This record gives sequence, structure tokens and C-alpha cells, in this order.
Amino acid sequence: MRALSLIFGVLAALGLLLGLLPFFGWLNWIFVLPPAVLGLIFGALSRDRGATTLSAVVAVLAALRLMLGGGLL
Repeated sequence: MRALSLIFGVLAALGLLLGLLPFFGWLNWIFVLPPAVLGLIFGALSRDRGATTLSAVVAVLAALRLMLGGGLL
């Protein structure tokens, strides 16, 4: 489970890099937030602090980006 939570966190972080570009903010809804939430859940279940922290940071940055873009852009 530890590796699974880290994989979800890394995939979410890679999606976040693309979602930070202008007009690609909608990718955060599909490719960033769901894997980040799954990484948080699996990280908490496996008690892996690194994966949980990575997923939490990615989820917060994605949510911030969505708030700045009005939720869509």
C-alpha cells in the first residue's frame, strides 16, 4: 500500500505541472484531485508520512489553482 500511495502522489504531481498552465486548469478536476485524494487515503492507511504529505501538498496547490481560475480555467 505504501508504494501505491506514492504512485498516486507522483501521478497527481505530474498532472499538476500541466494543470498549472493557462487554459489547462480543468485538468486539475480529472487528473490531479482524484489521484491526490486516493494518495491521501492510501497514505493514511499505510501510515506513510512522505506520500501523505506529497498528496496533501498537491491537493492544496490544485485547489488553490482552481480557486484562482474561477474553478474551471
